[in-house]
Amino acid sequence: MVQGMDGHSIKGQSAGVNQRGIRDHNERLILTVLQRYRAVPAADLARRTGLSKPTVSTILKNLEADGLIRRKDPVRGNIGKPSIPIELNPDGVFSIGLKVGRKSANLLLLDFVGQVREQLHTTYDYPMPDAVFGFLKGGLELLLKTIPSNLRKRVCGIGIGTPFELWKWHNLVGRAAEKFHSWKDIDFANEVSAFSDLPVFVLNDATAACHAEQLYGRVKEYHDYAYFFIGSFIGGGVVLNGTVFEGNQGNAGALGSMRSSGSLGETQQLVDVASIHLLEARLAEAGCDPSVLWQQPQDWRGLARHIEPWIGQTAQELSKASLSICSVIDFEAILIDGAFPSEVRKELVERTKRYIKNQDKRGVIEPLIEAGSVGHNARGIGAASSPVFSQYFLNTNAGLSVI
Repeated sequence: MVQGMDGHSIKGQSAGVNQRGIRDHNERLILTVLQRYRAVPAADLARRTGLSKPTVSTILKNLEADGLIRRKDPVRGNIGKPSIPIELNPDGVFSIGLKVGRKSANLLLLDFVGQVREQLHTTYDYPMPDAVFGFLKGGLELLLKTIPSNLRKRVCGIGIGTPFELWKWHNLVGRAAEKFHSWKDIDFANEVSAFSDLPVFVLNDATAACHAEQLYGRVKEYHDYAYFFIGSFIGGGVVLNGTVFEGNQGNAGALGSMRSSGSLGETQQLVDVASIHLLEARLAEAGCDPSVLWQQPQDWRGLARHIEPWIGQTAQELSKASLSICSVIDFEAILIDGAFPSEVRKELVERTKRYIKNQDKRGVIEPLIEAGSVGHNARGIGAASSPVFSQYFLNTNAGLSVI
């Protein structure tokens, strides 16, 4: 059994891990520090981890022999010996990430430092199981071929980011509806085992995006924040003490389910009033082709008159939801990201900042509103990071203090 980042055990094999399997605690500790701080001299590693210098030296030799780290050029100071920064070797570990979306799926190859090496994309009317697993099978073969043959055993697993209770969100009828509902009984690991022996890790797609922000984003100075990711439907994540908190069922941060009200006072959820599918509907009503929203690379410049009112409505809802979240946990910040161009994200964040000033904030401390930094690819990157995180890094909230 393989333990996923979402806390659920997924059956699989560890054939993709060739460097003595899962690393021990102290090795993980050093790899975690290197992942967070990029390049760190050996002396600083001892200070940050609390390990003795001889212990650090031995571990570094082992990690270097396994190809997981590399030494940079010496850095000379004013006095003493030059220091040699240590960093993760990008070719040390690879992983595969699949993002299953309402209109499209992305499959990517991620290296050990979080860079996307290769990526494939497909679109569909609905994510039927046969289409999704067929895309994964064919795409996996293509991605593995891009890795030098001597490094292919360094692929440590497949992470799959999928919406919570995927089988519920469709408007199909008849045979098509029955086929779509079959997602409820699908065992992802068993499906993948038909064409790969790599271990499989499954997590909520919005939680995956939150993991990507926490691991590879620019906002690591915040220890506690709530994270919104706006795709076809809005979702989210929660970071506490520097770690993504997933909850008892792996569904913590289901921010799309927060309550809102319609124009007539009817009860709605945030997903009904702050999602890209609303923008799709606006475009369709105006006679525009909404498929442009999902094309890569993204270019929404020709849709400005339709996007402007959508941004206004979404920012209003995000400002209210942000204060509601902070009434439960006193978050330092609220991060906003999504499957849209960076200029749309910037305007949405600025508008949310403006609207939150006019909200009733009695008893609540207004949080900072910041932009996420990973962007539209966050769900796929976060999914791909799941096998890496589970086998090579530490949960820094589990009794560990990394300075």
